[in-house]
Amino acid sequence: MKIYRSYEDLPKIKLPLGQDVFISDSTIRDGSQMPGIVMKKRHKTEIYEYLHKIGIEKLETFVFNDRDREAAKEMLDRGYEFPEVTGWARANPKDIDFVLSMDGIKETGILMSVSDSHVLDKMGLKSREEAEKKYTDALQYAVDHGLKTRAHIEDMTRADNEGFVFPLIEKLLEIDPDCIIRLCDTVGFGIPFPGVDEPYGIPHITQRLREIGTKNIETHIHDDFGMSVACSIAGYWYGANWSSLTFLGIGERAGNAELEKVALFLIQRVEGFEKYDLKSITEFARFMEREIGIRVPRNKSVVGKNIFAHESGIHTAGIIKNPFTYEPYPPELVGGKRELMIGDSSGLEVIRFKVEETLNELMHVDTKIDKSDPRIKSIHADIQKLYDEEQRVSAISDEELKRFVEKYFMLDSIIDEHSSNETDSNKKRMNKK
Repeated sequence: MKIYRSYEDLPKIKLPLGQDVFISDSTIRDGSQMPGIVMKKRHKTEIYEYLHKIGIEKLETFVFNDRDREAAKEMLDRGYEFPEVTGWARANPKDIDFVLSMDGIKETGILMSVSDSHVLDKMGLKSREEAEKKYTDALQYAVDHGLKTRAHIEDMTRADNEGFVFPLIEKLLEIDPDCIIRLCDTVGFGIPFPGVDEPYGIPHITQRLREIGTKNIETHIHDDFGMSVACSIAGYWYGANWSSLTFLGIGERAGNAELEKVALFLIQRVEGFEKYDLKSITEFARFMEREIGIRVPRNKSVVGKNIFAHESGIHTAGIIKNPFTYEPYPPELVGGKRELMIGDSSGLEVIRFKVEETLNELMHVDTKIDKSDPRIKSIHADIQKLYDEEQRVSAISDEELKRFVEKYFMLDSIIDEHSSNETDSNKKRMNKK
């Protein structure tokens, strides 16, 4: 009989193909293109520092202007093995020269748009054949100049993959067999289910890339339909060894697959996966809020302020007895902190627990209170009255609870003792008469 009462009891899953998997971060490249976001040099270097603490293998950055180049140089000067700083270029020699001019950058991504809308309408090329020549020439130029390459196959989930894209990729692999082929779901049309065929099925595309001899496959999924994390994990599941992600999922339109979600899934759910350290990730999110102006919803998984906050009676009672009951992973795994809150759905158990905490703080002694204690019931009744009369729209703060504790557990005791002393004195006077 299997018993699941702790995190250690739960079985972990295995990647079916058993390949090593890695993360390439695009927060300061794709993420910086988010409307309304301006990343200064110090922001980029601080993001790089957080990614280093986590253990992310690569990041990509623009190197076209002085700001980007100065930030990239500072990152390179820190001498870290991870993340490796990689470049980004459009498919032309001039862009690739910018990357080559950055001493220390050994790899570049090259943008290769493949849907007809991108090739004909956006780029104004005359044919797919013209696009193919442009892309193969650019890759050859990068290889000839000693760069490792990453082919950013843009809008692959709205392209004619069998008729155009897979043959193009075969030619790219002839030039650089180690080229990382980035499967780009540019507007989020990808589907993570294995039964979905062209052009949407991420499992199908990944398997076809393997069939044509691709050694290194990377997913880059946008979140327009809310499927980005699922599609990124599906990519790993069917043979991709890289995923391009952004922290908090920032990026154009609905953004990208979130680094923190995918990394947590790998650490907590996948067998033998311990290389990332997420203890700084909550602090990282607060930095992004404070310095860059990214609003993090309170209920956002992994880093939201409410994800370890508990209010309802059933939940808080379960958490007090065993956090595993309602927390899918320990707060300390992501640098978070558990918080038990008192609100309109709270029961006696959480009030008892919070009263004990408050008494211990006030009196510096280990105090135990039963939840059937009439004083606990009185505090609960007073709090419920506030909500019944609609005087409250927020949780009861620790400072407010302290006043309830002082009223019922300290002041009442003094009053009772004073009343008892007065009664004893009156009895003695009566006896003397």
